[in-house]
Amino acid sequence: MNMFRDGLLAGKRVLVTGGGTGLGEVMTEAYAKLGATVYICGRRASVLDETARRISGETGGKVSGIACDIRVAEAVDDMVAQIWADGGALTGLVNNAAGNFISRTKDLSPRGFNAIADIVFRGSFYVTLSCGKRWIEGGTRGSVISILTTWIWNGGPFTVPSAMSKAGLNVMTKSLASEWGPHGIRLNAIAPGPFPTKGAWERLSPQSASRGDSGSTNPMGRVGEMDELANLAVFLMSDGCDYLTGQTIAIDGAMHLASGGNFAALSKLGDEDWDRIRNEIRGANEKDKTQRAV
Repeated sequence: MNMFRDGLLAGKRVLVTGGGTGLGEVMTEAYAKLGATVYICGRRASVLDETARRISGETGGKVSGIACDIRVAEAVDDMVAQIWADGGALTGLVNNAAGNFISRTKDLSPRGFNAIADIVFRGSFYVTLSCGKRWIEGGTRGSVISILTTWIWNGGPFTVPSAMSKAGLNVMTKSLASEWGPHGIRLNAIAPGPFPTKGAWERLSPQSASRGDSGSTNPMGRVGEMDELANLAVFLMSDGCDYLTGQTIAIDGAMHLASGGNFAALSKLGDEDWDRIRNEIRGANEKDKTQRAV
């Protein structure tokens, strides 16, 4: 349910990383509906173009896709320069692009660790820095939202690369809120609980690691609804809360307070279970690679 007046974000120019699918797509649509010009980036140009066309057609807003691998700092700077040249400075950034999979930490390779850290930790910093430098140089106010997890507070067993990377972004949010506050740049973060999306669920809840209904461990007895996340993302990006900065807000029905909200229960799985999980995740990855090649 949309809880905001029409045109609330008119004049806003927002970049959503990983905006072609999942939570990024949901936030992009919410921003466009309320009048913002939205840029979305990701590695699959075809997915970005399809999402941009759909949302533009349904909302009448301007949504543009830019293929960019945020793991490459030079590519990020080229993308941000392209956006600045296409109508002026951004007013907002959403660090949403991510990667994750469940694994016993002892089974991880350096390559597996970097596959997550390069996107979540380094990539998000590259985009934040590229936008922040331009905002400071131009004397422009800006708002940054980073999508984190509740694991930043109590750890992420079996998702250690993601938990470490998201915790780093939480500290970035607090640090830059102070450092860049004098420039009128706000940084906040959202820590969602379970909001089922296809990409995340294939790697975090494959059949062999089924933990049952996520709602069963949630005090509210359910998973999150996409509109609920979108409404929080709109609030943090809108005018009227300029004094709010340096905060990470959990939206999880109090799940992390009641049950930890992480994958600690997977400690009961054995070697055969983890072999099956790896095969299922490998299958999902191969499917994605095939789609990127199209």
